[in-house]
Amino acid sequence: MLADSRFPWYHSDMQRIEITHPFPPFYRPDSHILILGSFPSVKSREQLFFYGHPQNRFWRVMAAVFEDSVPATVPEKRAFLARSRVALWDSIGRCTIEGSSDSSIRDVVPNDLSVILSAAPIAAIFCNGKQSFDCYRRYIYPVLLRDASVLPSTSPANAAWSVERLTEAWRVIRTV
Repeated sequence: MLADSRFPWYHSDMQRIEITHPFPPFYRPDSHILILGSFPSVKSREQLFFYGHPQNRFWRVMAAVFEDSVPATVPEKRAFLARSRVALWDSIGRCTIEGSSDSSIRDVVPNDLSVILSAAPIAAIFCNGKQSFDCYRRYIYPVLLRDASVLPSTSPANAAWSVERLTEAWRVIRTV
């Protein structure tokens, strides 16, 4: 079956699937910043770690914000986060998704952030993009009653924002 306007969700190379977040959060007992994505991309799910797609600008932006080198491997990314005292997870714990498309996300079940918040002195929560923030505001905030700030998405789909512009916006995390 080929893509058809009667079935806009269907593509011959992708299908909408229900998936549970395939890897745990990253945090340490001294993490003081929590950054939440929406849900891992196909590449991140393959690597079993955050922001695995090479076109996602997350690691370049974070390296610029913290004036550090851009980590390439998962162990380098873990070490970078530990040095920067940053915890990572996603707002969504389970959903129906097509490929890596945030706009295709349906049937959301949020992640339980208490595992991080009870183990680390998180001073501020930031959401990487509108999808993560909308999920946080709708499902997580009513339980936690704890504010989060939205930052512009580092996704390549947010092409209007250059790495330089993203870096300037993301510098706010250094003020925590």
